[in-house]
Amino acid sequence: MTEQNGRCPVCGGDKAPGSTTFTADWDEGVLVIRGVPALLCQQCGEAWIQDQTAEQLDRVVDEARRKRTVVEVAQWQQVA
Repeated sequence: MTEQNGRCPVCGGDKAPGSTTFTADWDEGVLVIRGVPALLCQQCGEAWIQDQTAEQLDRVVDEARRKRTVVEVAQWQQVA
């Protein structure tokens, strides 16, 4: 989910830069990437991944599917 800085549409709290864990699950595999940059609601904890980061994540997921990865856990710095 992508969103700009500002108020959280879920609870109205303030969003601030932070990090989250991204997961992708498909029929043949699972990919987990920790430390993904995101905007986090300071009140409810909801996370929004910005467009540029989401595009990079799409490429990483596509590569994992192409390699037929069954399970992969990575840190964002290692995959960016």
